[in-house]
Amino acid sequence: MNEDYWNRRDLIAAGLALGITPNVALPTENTQMINKTIPGSGESLPVIGLGTYEVFDVESSQEELDLRRSIVEILTTSGGTLLDTSPMYNRAEKVIGDLIESGTAREPLFLATKVWTNGRDAGIRQMQRSFDLMQTERIDLMQVHNLRDTAVHMDTIREWQDADRIRYSGLTHYAAGAHIDLGREMQSFKPDFIQVNYSLGEREAEDRLLPMAQELGVAVLINRPFQAGRLFSAVAGKPLPDWAHDFAASWGQFFLKFIISHPAVTCVIPATSKTSHMIDNLGAGTGILPDPAMRKRMIDYFASL
Repeated sequence: MNEDYWNRRDLIAAGLALGITPNVALPTENTQMINKTIPGSGESLPVIGLGTYEVFDVESSQEELDLRRSIVEILTTSGGTLLDTSPMYNRAEKVIGDLIESGTAREPLFLATKVWTNGRDAGIRQMQRSFDLMQTERIDLMQVHNLRDTAVHMDTIREWQDADRIRYSGLTHYAAGAHIDLGREMQSFKPDFIQVNYSLGEREAEDRLLPMAQELGVAVLINRPFQAGRLFSAVAGKPLPDWAHDFAASWGQFFLKFIISHPAVTCVIPATSKTSHMIDNLGAGTGILPDPAMRKRMIDYFASL
């Protein structure tokens, strides 16, 4: 388990300093982040990370950097590590690099990015640019995005793993219609990670990919945990059910706990540019997780909405 955590008093103090309303759901006192094991290495990874799609695509002004620095430091001080980005997220990699250059500690971060282009030379240029933009000598996870020229880029990633420039390899896809292709490439290339959509509103990964990941020993990152906000729209105006209070203090934690309680899931990466949302998301990484019976109850409840 990661020993770094904030207690409730620290989080409240930080929240007040950042202008966060005091009724936001916070982790309980002295709780620690749940960690899961990366099957290929045995390394533990905290279950709550941070996505950067759109929310880190900003100018590197002092105001914008200070806000992102607060979000990242709340993540890391609370025991989280994973920061997921991509060259396709426009300025996000540069913002991460600017944060690191201006004082955000690189050491606690698990940096994950992607390659999404055709051809070996183009892939090398794109991956090298990610190193340069993020001001880092090593990237923790390089993912071939949407299976684009997988064989070519996996060759480069494996070479850079041997050179200790990249720690882990990965494959991603955002579309449920590509799950058969992703499963085939998982079997062919044996990546360390996959990244897919999965939530109470998008459960297709349960059918094939999540069982396959368990069978092959592949770690799983989950994006779109709130289905681009559709899950919150579905429960708008509805109180959290009484039976959920034992494991969740908010709808956000309810949705995230459903995801991370799946045995194949390693880490979920909700994107946010709000410190209050970051703190609330982190609350899902502590305490008890729903068991199979409770997960069924959550599925049935959501289907009834």
